[in-house]
Amino acid sequence: MRRTALLASATLLTALIPLASAGQAAGAGDPAPVPVDRFEGEVPFASQPAEGIFTWGGDSDDPPALQLTARPDAPEGAKVLTGTYDISGYGGFTHDFAANLPAHDWSAHQGVRFWWDGQDNGRKIAFEIKDGGANGEASELWTTSFTDDFSGWKQIELPFTAFTYRTDYQPVGGIDHVLGLTQMWGYAVTLPTGAPGRFAMDDVELYGRADQALRASVTTDAPVYPVREGTTASVRVTVATTGSAPLAEPVTVAYRTGAGTARPGTDYRPLTGTLTFPAGTASGTTRTVRVPTLNNRSPQAARTVPLDLDVTGARAPAETPQIVLDAHGLPYLDSGLPVRKRVADLLSRMSLEEKAGQMTQAERGAMSAPADIAGYALGSLLSGGGSTPTPNTPAAWARMIDAFQLRAQATRFQIPLIYGVDAVHGHNNLAGATVMPHNIGIGATRDPRLAERTGAVTASEVRATGVPWDFAPCLCVSRDERWGRSYESFGEDPALVQSMETVVQGLQGRADGRDLSRADKVLATAKHFAGDGGTEYGSSTTGTYTIDQGVTKVTRQQLQAIHLAPFRTAVDRGVGSVMPSYSSLDVIGDGRGPVRMHARADMINGELKGRMGFDGFVISDWNAIDQLPGDYATQVRTAVNAGVDMMMVPYSYKDFRTALIGEVRAGRISERRIDDAVSRILAQKFRLGLFEHPYADTSGAARIGSPAHRAVARRAAAESQVLLKNTGGVLPLKKNQKVYVAGSNADDLGNQTGGWTITWQGESGTHTRGTTVLQGMRNAGGDVTYSKDASAPTGGYDVGVVVVGETPYAEGVGDVGNGHGLELSAADKAAVDKVCAAMKCAVLIVSGRPQLIGDRLGRIDALVASWLPGTEGDGVADVLYGRRPFTGQLPVTWPKSEAQLPINVGDTAYDPQFPFGWGLTTLTAVPSGGTGTLRALELAAGAAERAHAARTGRAIVTKARLIVQCAVGQNMSAAVAKPFADADHLLLTGHYRAAVQRLTAAYRAA
Repeated sequence: MRRTALLASATLLTALIPLASAGQAAGAGDPAPVPVDRFEGEVPFASQPAEGIFTWGGDSDDPPALQLTARPDAPEGAKVLTGTYDISGYGGFTHDFAANLPAHDWSAHQGVRFWWDGQDNGRKIAFEIKDGGANGEASELWTTSFTDDFSGWKQIELPFTAFTYRTDYQPVGGIDHVLGLTQMWGYAVTLPTGAPGRFAMDDVELYGRADQALRASVTTDAPVYPVREGTTASVRVTVATTGSAPLAEPVTVAYRTGAGTARPGTDYRPLTGTLTFPAGTASGTTRTVRVPTLNNRSPQAARTVPLDLDVTGARAPAETPQIVLDAHGLPYLDSGLPVRKRVADLLSRMSLEEKAGQMTQAERGAMSAPADIAGYALGSLLSGGGSTPTPNTPAAWARMIDAFQLRAQATRFQIPLIYGVDAVHGHNNLAGATVMPHNIGIGATRDPRLAERTGAVTASEVRATGVPWDFAPCLCVSRDERWGRSYESFGEDPALVQSMETVVQGLQGRADGRDLSRADKVLATAKHFAGDGGTEYGSSTTGTYTIDQGVTKVTRQQLQAIHLAPFRTAVDRGVGSVMPSYSSLDVIGDGRGPVRMHARADMINGELKGRMGFDGFVISDWNAIDQLPGDYATQVRTAVNAGVDMMMVPYSYKDFRTALIGEVRAGRISERRIDDAVSRILAQKFRLGLFEHPYADTSGAARIGSPAHRAVARRAAAESQVLLKNTGGVLPLKKNQKVYVAGSNADDLGNQTGGWTITWQGESGTHTRGTTVLQGMRNAGGDVTYSKDASAPTGGYDVGVVVVGETPYAEGVGDVGNGHGLELSAADKAAVDKVCAAMKCAVLIVSGRPQLIGDRLGRIDALVASWLPGTEGDGVADVLYGRRPFTGQLPVTWPKSEAQLPINVGDTAYDPQFPFGWGLTTLTAVPSGGTGTLRALELAAGAAERAHAARTGRAIVTKARLIVQCAVGQNMSAAVAKPFADADHLLLTGHYRAAVQRLTAAYRAA
């Protein structure tokens, strides 16, 4: 997430630019203005380590387009910087100083100013400067903003006293939290989101004489001080200076208790006084102000006492500290009462504004000020993909979330936040966490108990960082592998998806919710309701996406059997929240045409909450209401009335809350609907134990990325490997074989973990801790030589292993036709061709979906679908070297060509490269037999089915499958593939005898 900025060399520019032309004249006694950027071409468009201007953004569409434009109305010189933008996430541009030159000293000046061509659109423009550190990418960020509420050119002056330390993001976690101004690296402009725009800017310069208060600052140790009634609040006041030098001049801090909601003389003793830090006081010196509170013993909501600070000689704290007398004695605070009674009591006390806040979720990096948590009574925050604290460590996560929870203590009823993350295959935002295989690999394991264990590891690592809520699991039934989210699915068969929903218990514990308050459990989210995996290719209207967020067109029966079935299972398993899909649903015959899921009251209120009996709460997807028809108020009304209880509005949380309140007061959303939504949210907060323990329980932090957790991920990686072909028993490898390893994905942890790893889209390379496939092979004791592009000589080797596949992507960015395809890259094809021509070879495909390999299949001795195995490449090596047998089965159909898509088990026409459920084994004792053996297995399967002996039934069908696979070999045909795939579906649905019958049909067709 690149939101940093660097400056042009002021020294260089001063040499190039006559000061007489650099902006307005200096005031009397002021130093002359120092040019920073004239935009005449003296600074190139470039990035570090060179000096230059560069753009950045949340995804490929977000960086603005910049150019230097000659304009006759330029305030200075002939050219100005112009740009256009259309930002959905975040975006802007940076001007960096060269990293190999010294930083600049701005301490002699009052501030920075520039000319801005106003569009009078009322939008806020953020401006950042960078202080200290080794270079522009390793410095502290300080921010302020101005509003574009004027037309034409205007000089914007931003005094350094207006800049505040960024609390949501720091590149290196902060340095000294003091704006020193003696080591400055540059500036950045963050442009507004939500609508297209344009801008023009000219002549950035330093102006005025420095305010002496910039050399020292006064801070308090916290913004909020919750205390029990009758105890004393201690506020620590600290003075710090630039460069940690002693104070050159005295600093005084006059304090007094201000006007809050607490009553002076009844709730606390009023207090006034002055703290003095004389000249010569050491930087970091602290004084303490103690505010005694009184005990009146009557049950009360929380009350606040602001401690007003008047600072002379230094910068004052960014906000007034608040002493909070904790709420006490009210029924909702009694943990011994049933949840429903606690909810009813709290709800009866809340205002409409407080209820609307509970229905609002903001992105932690988008809050304009942390005080907004209390100011808007926010109910929830989230970290989107890549939105992490700095440094990205478990301790930093816990500190960050505790700081947010502290803010919530300043609200009237001290309702804790519920913080959410997309931990979709482990705590994947956290560097060093255990990253599991993506769901498609978990589906390939066919191991529900292992799926539950992966969920338990994820929950443990997530909760240990203070996060109680996970936006997982994805219960989509992927019906077209061109979809960029197909790896988030357990498979193409709803029965397979349902069987893997044991992961819900891994995340949450028992279905009745009694385990949610444990320090190793989190609230799970079933997503995306419903039909996101069934969207038609070419139906998306989102940017350049081709299938994601498109239209699912199905009959009512198909909807129930394929796309709703997994959610019925999730509700039965007690899942605590559900997220609707971006996609639209077009139910054939209902006369409505395509309707966005966030607007389908018949599905959310009617099907999910009504017929399924879901009693958790519904959370929208990221900015999803913006895709609904109508103006913003209509979008809010539509989604809330459809049954969405909490809205994920990352950047527009203020607008949503205002619109929601307005719609209720206008009578277009009923108060009963609001009460239903808030009751559902509060119930889960009570079940999670957040009222009793709002802060992070880090007792489990030592287990994050631990050997025990990685052992679970390693086993999952091993069991996820699907052996598609194994001519001549090339696999498993032997330790004494000389192995030639090649391919783009053999030694790339980022490609191996895929999207949703550290960042939203993921990235190639090493960005977290783990073991690549190559490292795993070496750890296994293999005699391995590695040449990524197979350029090293190939002579003298016993076998080659070529690891190829995809690079990371997420969501519609990865749609086929949106810069992605199902073919291997030219480099991967060349590596396969060279190695497989020189020796016996095994090809491993590391990917989120099947890759088209048929034209090379005849030259490949062994083929493995490795999926996206996560951080534990040792697990892949375990099956390659026979430490574990290959046991995985295809969770999706492997097509021969893209023209066959979509292709799924149960299709009338079904002639794939490999059928659903296919998976060879390297077990030492592979069963053998013919039609007689299969007949005996059929009878035994029938007996197991009648006895409801599921484990026995599955074992019988597995034995029959292995017999059939041995008979089929590579002689795959439609006559074999269809009954084979049907058999796996029948197994998943408990029809063991019928499964063996279909396998017998496949055997006879072989």
